[in-house]
Amino acid sequence: MVRMTAGHDDESDTDSSPRVINNNNNSSSSAKAKSKEKRFSDVFGLQLEVTSHLLDAEKRKLEILQREVCGKGQKSKCASAKAQRQYERQKASLARLQFQHNILEQEYREVATGMFTKYYMSARSQRSLPHLGIRQPVTKSRPSIFGTIAHDDNDNDITQIPGSSNGLSATLPRTSKSRDSRTTVTVKPFGDRDLTRAALVYEDGNLVSGSLEACVQNMVPTAEYYPDRTFLFAFLLSSRLYMKPHQLLHDLCQTCVRQQRLNSSHLDRSTLIKFGTNFMQLLSEWAETFPYDFKDERMMKHLREITQKLSTLEPTLKKTAGQIIQGLMRKLATLEKYEDVLVRVNMAASERMHALRANPASFQVNIMDICPEPHVLAQQLTHIELERLTNIGPEEFVQSFIKEQTSDSKNQKFHDFKKTRNLEAYVEWFNRLSYLVATEVCMHIKKKHRAKLIEYFIDVARECFNVGNFNSLMAIMSGLNMCPVGRLKKTWGKVNMDKFEILEHQMDPTSNFNTYRQSLKAAMQRALTAQEGACDKIVIPFFSLLIKDLYFLNEGCANKSANGHINFQKFWQLAKQVTDFLTWKNVDCPYPRERQTLNYLLTAPVFSENSLHLASFESENPESDMERIRYKSLKLQCEEVNK
Repeated sequence: MVRMTAGHDDESDTDSSPRVINNNNNSSSSAKAKSKEKRFSDVFGLQLEVTSHLLDAEKRKLEILQREVCGKGQKSKCASAKAQRQYERQKASLARLQFQHNILEQEYREVATGMFTKYYMSARSQRSLPHLGIRQPVTKSRPSIFGTIAHDDNDNDITQIPGSSNGLSATLPRTSKSRDSRTTVTVKPFGDRDLTRAALVYEDGNLVSGSLEACVQNMVPTAEYYPDRTFLFAFLLSSRLYMKPHQLLHDLCQTCVRQQRLNSSHLDRSTLIKFGTNFMQLLSEWAETFPYDFKDERMMKHLREITQKLSTLEPTLKKTAGQIIQGLMRKLATLEKYEDVLVRVNMAASERMHALRANPASFQVNIMDICPEPHVLAQQLTHIELERLTNIGPEEFVQSFIKEQTSDSKNQKFHDFKKTRNLEAYVEWFNRLSYLVATEVCMHIKKKHRAKLIEYFIDVARECFNVGNFNSLMAIMSGLNMCPVGRLKKTWGKVNMDKFEILEHQMDPTSNFNTYRQSLKAAMQRALTAQEGACDKIVIPFFSLLIKDLYFLNEGCANKSANGHINFQKFWQLAKQVTDFLTWKNVDCPYPRERQTLNYLLTAPVFSENSLHLASFESENPESDMERIRYKSLKLQCEEVNK
């Protein structure tokens, strides 16, 4: 038998925000820390949503247990020895839970106050360039934009650089190597710009900083030069922190027109072919990796103008230009189709919820009736996860952190309006799955049915872990740990807790989810050795934690250094984490699709938090005064809605 409760908007509990502790004694650092305190007050929002739910649930459990222990303490003075021992065990359990909770809360406060800052600023790579997993090979040498580099063993302070194809030349002043192995490479671009603003600074062979103009110049191809692909990916990903993509493409095209003198009537055909091939390759990589940038009409305008110009000057490039635009249009059409599907799915879910409110008796099925095998449900969840993961663009992570342009010119950020909501849709799916699990449990009147569903979801979660689907695993565990489900003591008394405790250990949030991170590394190693199309290729991370890591990296590391140069160390770190994400999402799901199960997962009615509490109280009566007060309040709200 299925119970229906009226849906209400969720009530948001106000939690204390993490404190920002100032560990720097100088006044300037103190001012910066105070300015960041407001930003950190919202840190337990989207990025820490799941962890926040776990903390809230733990606090509620502790409050209830505290009242029970105190109540038993008064009665146990004249009770039997058996009751006294039971009271002592419960008291010890309370102390253990309180201790674990305090540690967990303290760790996340420390993370919020800048632990990531210390880690990322102190980390130094020992490789020539961070390995980003780009498919194209990365050469060991790093040529300048003029096709050569300055060698450390050269005795001259100024190295003459060969000119570009149009006869222009440049010199490359170099500083001597300092104690910290930092080399400043100053590039004189085409035009009369200040040399100090066109510097690229390398440390241990790594690009660590440089002016925005120099970085843009470094990505401009010539007939003899093509930018390093790891640099290209990192810069295209993070440059939107400083300028909009259409502005970058415009500057890139204008620079190429000037450098190659494309408006001149006298052009060397062989040089033009080499340059055109390199420039088409750059556009192809941009369109392949960041296709959603081209949803902006200004981007498409610049793309068509430059490809048409090159195709007119050199007809052999016309085919390549056409392939780039056609491939891009296919990707954008696929995105548009996916967004339409999301809209239809959300509408269907809303309609089913309205139908349930109108006629509760018409919905007598649950997830076990639709899909009785836990491993099959885990496979269908993996289908949904990979579909949503695949449609997230790597630039969406950076765009979600960009704020409005500020009045402070030193901390100016260029707001780039997002053209997609795929990242938000994926987070909404996580929330839906968590609430679906809680709804399936709480909507049943009979205790044995609820216990059976809990054990079923535990088996599904275990199968998700075996598959490598950590996001669905965490969503299921989050749903089972929600307060309306967790308070059902009589129901949980009929559940075998061994498997549940193992899964809880795997997703234990202490030590910044250390156990989960070790499991994720193991899954990544397994995926590296697996064959294409194999189940072992699947790695679906706990997405909220991935967003949290990127959030703290973005907030903890400055965008610019004291001299105004771009902090490219931050770019490398962002690119590394996003490249892992690109590897995870480019995997095809090998399992067969079960349309009925997929339809149920995506459109089945889901209760709000208030409705879940009401159903939980009707399943097992309130035990404390606080629960009784809330139960009465929820019943009154339900009656008002039904009038």
